[in-house]
Amino acid sequence: MDQQVAHAPSVPRAEVRGPRMAADAVATVREGARIRLDYTPASLALVDRIIDGIRREGPPEEALLPFLTGFGAYTGQVLVRGIGAQWVDFDPAQRDIFGQPFGIRTRDGRVWNPLGKAVKRYRNGAEDSLRLFYLSVAGQALV
Repeated sequence: MDQQVAHAPSVPRAEVRGPRMAADAVATVREGARIRLDYTPASLALVDRIIDGIRREGPPEEALLPFLTGFGAYTGQVLVRGIGAQWVDFDPAQRDIFGQPFGIRTRDGRVWNPLGKAVKRYRNGAEDSLRLFYLSVAGQALV
């Protein structure tokens, strides 16, 4: 048996986990609220509105973490599709900074934390808009 295969981590890499989490978020919203997310930048305004609706109900953040990080993965996948970002596993220092195991890297080499951004969107409201995050990352990646 190949040494690398024998010692491969049991947790899938970011390029598998990110799209899978995004697809789960899309399915959850479609089945639960009959809302279709289409992986376009414009759909992130809808995700912002969904999070706002949840915020108004006031459930504890901890109870929503899987749901929120799913929206973050969706945001990351919109960036992957829209500007050619790539899913990356964070190194230990980046995990400490971002509080997440993975995120995205834009073509300019910068890393971004869309999973954490969705949690901040819930925590802080409109100031942490996922739509504006997309526009900011996309704009900076072009500079």
